[in-house]
Amino acid sequence: MSESANVRWHILFSGRVQHVGFRYTAYYRARDLYLTGWVDNLPDGRVEMEIQGPVANLRRFLLQMKSERHIHIEHAVIKEIPIWPHDRGFSVKGY
Repeated sequence: MSESANVRWHILFSGRVQHVGFRYTAYYRARDLYLTGWVDNLPDGRVEMEIQGPVANLRRFLLQMKSERHIHIEHAVIKEIPIWPHDRGFSVKGY
């Protein structure tokens, strides 16, 4: 797969990912990388996300999130899902 190909990932993050600014950090990082999708807290302490864009930017996004000092991602379960051709922007759900 080309690094410039657009894909959409469904990601479940676990670890220290709630009450540490994860959703808004994700929002600003995604926006800076021109990625689209959404992020939301789950009742069980995980964070759920759908994120779409070029593979290279998605990988960069994950590296940036993992380097945040207040966030500690123990696991990220990533599943590729169909892209949304008309998706625009990145949103924070559940606030």
